[in-house]
Amino acid sequence: MESNGDASERAYQAVLQMILDGEAPAGSWLREQTLAEQIGVSRTPVRQALNRLAAEGAIELVPNRGAQVVSFSDEDVEALFDLRARFEPLAVRLAVPQLTEERIAELADLATRMEALLDRRPLDTHQMSRLNNAFHGIFLAEAGNRHLTAAMQAVVRPALVTLTFQKYSERALRLSMHHHAELVEAARARDPEWAEAVMRAHILAARHAGE
Repeated sequence: MESNGDASERAYQAVLQMILDGEAPAGSWLREQTLAEQIGVSRTPVRQALNRLAAEGAIELVPNRGAQVVSFSDEDVEALFDLRARFEPLAVRLAVPQLTEERIAELADLATRMEALLDRRPLDTHQMSRLNNAFHGIFLAEAGNRHLTAAMQAVVRPALVTLTFQKYSERALRLSMHHHAELVEAARARDPEWAEAVMRAHILAARHAGE
């Protein structure tokens, strides 16, 4: 029997896929009962999935109306990348001196797993996004500034990250993985300035990856 947590995760992945595939385009409304029937779960896991997607900025919960898929305009994307370029490098600089050997090993493992995904086609953008979010999340979690961490978690939106990966060229993907490997090396060297510079270059490159 499927646990509620498993059902919630399955509902989350199913709805996110609908959004990313354009089956639920920007501006469309998502109904709990309809989704529950489509996915094959009760309404409770669907409600949990929608709350999670709303927290990530993929949908907006409108009182008395339901859930509406958010539209990311070019201006929205530019603004989010600008915020990341300003503050995520700072988070990395603060985090590097605090990283334990275990956390650095986690970073290295995540970087290796992302690199391995590049040789698989079609590219699993969902898995790439999950690993990428975990990689960046380690730096945010270890920055030692809860206000900065909370602000950055609101900016680094999984749905937008996945959409960005879908637009990456092969060259852009390889460059992104190179940046991850260099961030691991900077962390091992305990060099916060190096890590800060790499993260800034990483985000600026991601901004133009789909061009």
